[in-house]
Amino acid sequence: MARYDLSETEWQIVEPLLPPHGLGKKRVDDRRVVNGIFYVLRTGSPWRDLPERYGPYTTVYNRFNRWAKRGVWLAMFEALAAKSPQSLHLIDSSIIRAHQHAAGGKKGVRITIGRSHGGLSTKVHALVDQDGLPIRLLITEGKASDKTIAPQLIEGLPPAKALVADKGYDSWPLVALIARTGGSANIPTRRHVKNKRVVPPELYRERNRIERFFCRLKQFRRAATRFDKLARNYLAILNLASLRIWLRHVESTP
Repeated sequence: MARYDLSETEWQIVEPLLPPHGLGKKRVDDRRVVNGIFYVLRTGSPWRDLPERYGPYTTVYNRFNRWAKRGVWLAMFEALAAKSPQSLHLIDSSIIRAHQHAAGGKKGVRITIGRSHGGLSTKVHALVDQDGLPIRLLITEGKASDKTIAPQLIEGLPPAKALVADKGYDSWPLVALIARTGGSANIPTRRHVKNKRVVPPELYRERNRIERFFCRLKQFRRAATRFDKLARNYLAILNLASLRIWLRHVESTP
């Protein structure tokens, strides 16, 4: 087995999540193609530089692109994320530099790349659970406000007992939304706010779990730098990286 390929345990989890074969021509070896996609994800290599052992790069790329369009990668990630007890939610964001080749998409196509002081960038918004495992990911332009995106991160999810975030998420509408879902907002207030919100120090320290998640996410070089023009495809890359993080967790759990 080549480096970065799925282990036997991982493949046993992934295979049932793949779309069923259609009535037409049978798909090329699923495991080989999926391993090729994970190779590009982990190494950051251009699709054209894919090693020959994974077959024609056009086959691997077309499968990635087609399934990204159909939402297959998202569905696979969500299938594993649904296993989380979600007793604790932690939210945060991280700026991702966009490669110059990621800019210049066609007009009318959702790109989600913004220009800021650091250049072209995309912001990844994430919600993780008590184990630092990803539950939901969103992307916006780099200059987007965290607190305005936060409601989309928690919308439709089972309410956690507590949600932890930093001062950038200090917003009474967000706090009220969390309360309406039956959770507790543990978000420190900003300096100029008179009525301070008390956050237990031991709970606030749990924020390191989402910081560690972003560190693991950026070990996948295709996620650490945005090369994809389409927001859909870059979000698929993030979903695949999150899927692999979940697979490793499941494999290592007795």
